[in-house]
Amino acid sequence: MNMVKVIAVLSIIAGGCWFFGLGLTVYDQFFQPTASLSTHYRAEETTDEDHRLQIVAIGDSLTRGTGDETGKGYVGYVLDELRTKTKQPIQLTNLAIKGQVSEQLLQQLQQNEVQRQLKQADFVFMTIGGNDLFQGGETLQNLSAEYINRIKSVYLRHLDAIFRTIRSVNPNAVVFYIGLYNPFNQLDHAETTSAIVRQWNYDSAEVAARYPHIIAVPTYDLFELRVNDYLYSDQFHPNKEGYKLIGERLSSLITFTKEGEK
Repeated sequence: MNMVKVIAVLSIIAGGCWFFGLGLTVYDQFFQPTASLSTHYRAEETTDEDHRLQIVAIGDSLTRGTGDETGKGYVGYVLDELRTKTKQPIQLTNLAIKGQVSEQLLQQLQQNEVQRQLKQADFVFMTIGGNDLFQGGETLQNLSAEYINRIKSVYLRHLDAIFRTIRSVNPNAVVFYIGLYNPFNQLDHAETTSAIVRQWNYDSAEVAARYPHIIAVPTYDLFELRVNDYLYSDQFHPNKEGYKLIGERLSSLITFTKEGEK
């Protein structure tokens, strides 16, 4: 009888810890206040700002690095790689906001401080669209072509306005728009969700192609075959290894772009 009581108490404690952890995850992702303008600098000191490589990162939780226990995210891994290839001081301003959708990013780009940062940028890193499409998993309940096309149409209008705004503020910065992967390809309707993500990426890349110096960076292929190996415990965001894959691809494109401009 005593053993039964001990097991019951331990079960209650374990269950309480599980619910507490779940609550922290939900609060962090959906309810924790996030400043509309959050800036982090990873810069080397220099007396002449004209010699700095200015990077501005915008978008959603992927650009914030949610899911990477090191806190780097793909942006941090790109910076690590760039610092091995150049002695030029690098300054990063990360303005991404967790949970942000395309309409909110478009509104953020109207802020004077955001435009000031963009105006100084040499490179812009950007993730957006995952929350528009997946909507916290709600889209999985309605995968009809009519519904997907409706939300995609709204998103593409916002995306076009985002690119147009960036180009009006800074005509010369190279913008790297990072495409979507499918975090749900191990679940039911995997073929359907994968087809939706591929078409979403294709249509988004078509919008990017309308503007100079905007490069669509694919990530779909990086995750498709081994998605579970590269996802965080929430089964949505990348883990450290997933972010490394994105960072490696992006840094290779930056090197190619710089060499092509020489």
